[in-house]
Amino acid sequence: MTKSETFTQIAMSLEGTRSAPHFDRIAFKVRRTFATLAADGMSANLKFTPDEQEFKCAVAPDLFSAIPNGWGRQGWTVLNFKGANADDMRAALVMAHAHGAAVKAPK
Repeated sequence: MTKSETFTQIAMSLEGTRSAPHFDRIAFKVRRTFATLAADGMSANLKFTPDEQEFKCAVAPDLFSAIPNGWGRQGWTVLNFKGANADDMRAALVMAHAHGAAVKAPK
């Protein structure tokens, strides 16, 4: 099984997750998109809070990096599959899934 297949299998095992095309990527969503898989299968983008992103990038800079644009400043983070294992993927997906499943509080 390739790492992109492992990532997809884990993402789809999370409650309420569905997948859909997203430009040249595959998006994983619950209420909102929480992850996208790159077309080349070598990486994925995940939705973290900026604090979660900072932590992940500091602890495992070989696996995680902020997307270098406005999306990155909002917490969107690249997971490089090269050094990642299934446990790394699951932990990241569970964290991101929580953001995709969250309901925004009314203002």
